[in-house]
Amino acid sequence: FPVTIAALHQSYPPYNIFKVEEDVFRVDLALAGFDKKDVDVSVDNGTLIVKGEISTEDTAETLHKGIATRKFTRTFALGEYMEVTSAEFKNGMLSITVERIVPEEKKPKTIKIK
Repeated sequence: FPVTIAALHQSYPPYNIFKVEEDVFRVDLALAGFDKKDVDVSVDNGTLIVKGEISTEDTAETLHKGIATRKFTRTFALGEYMEVTSAEFKNGMLSITVERIVPEEKKPKTIKIK
């Protein structure tokens, strides 16, 4: 995995990072028990921040609680020119797409030799 995204010493929730294309990455977080409204995704000063908190508890009596639904904050340091371009929550998985978008003036250019 390239140095462009790095998780900062947390263990919950579990996540995977995939390289989708040359400059496109996907961060998947397993959020069983959470709903889209319980999760917040933001970017602040080069850091991707994912926060989750269940707003309402089930009123049924819990006999065994094996699915963790505790409040969390998970952060990822974004490398230079890395931008979060989308986030999707589906079937208990939060997928966040991060792309390396280098400005034209920063891209290497070929000098034509005369």
